[in-house]
Amino acid sequence: MVDAPPDSGWRQAHLGHWLALALRRFDARVLQLMARNDRVPLALSNLAARGSLTASHIHITRHLALDGSRLTELAQRAGVSKQAMGKLVDQCEAWGLVQRQDDPQDARARRVVFTAIGLAWLRAFEEAVRQTEAELRAAVGPEVATVIALGLEAYAA
Repeated sequence: MVDAPPDSGWRQAHLGHWLALALRRFDARVLQLMARNDRVPLALSNLAARGSLTASHIHITRHLALDGSRLTELAQRAGVSKQAMGKLVDQCEAWGLVQRQDDPQDARARRVVFTAIGLAWLRAFEEAVRQTEAELRAAVGPEVATVIALGLEAYAA
């Protein structure tokens, strides 16, 4: 007798699945808004509009300290390997978002820092995140949005 396959409906109906879908939707909306932002340099706006700038690149925007970070710190904060972060930093450096500088605390190390263009990108990112959060609040209601935020903050801590 062959055992019946287990019910697999739960794989697309659990909290982690919904969190992943929500994050993809949130990040896609943020990039869509950034592609339309007049303060984003045109080249970056075009990259975002064509899908060349992705949620992966948002990792740098989210996790790079304002005074700069070492690549290993940046990778750790973003939860990716140093090699993967190195590739993202290379792309962002080619696009003018960041640059590598000598680390004043360690002559052997380098720091990744935002450029002036990168800081403009960061301001546009903040605006896009705020608007996307407002859209989420409007979609689910302010009470549900508050519960979601509090619950996720408690879970992530």
